[in-house]
Amino acid sequence: MRLAQNRFEVLITLDRGLAFQQNLANLKIAVLVVRAKTNQMIDVLPHVAECLVALDTIKPGEIRHVGG
Repeated sequence: MRLAQNRFEVLITLDRGLAFQQNLANLKIAVLVVRAKTNQMIDVLPHVAECLVALDTIKPGEIRHVGG
């Protein structure tokens, strides 16, 4: 995460446990967790619009969840 914060503004992941594994409060990167049934494209695609909205407002150090 420390390396990623120097190159990216947001990490998009399907890993629901990331928030419990990393301390993001002092990092310059935001995390967007997509809650999809599986990591198959058919299950992830319905959440793309919600991801785009979240990407406009998410702040560094923030963890935001989208999807069901």
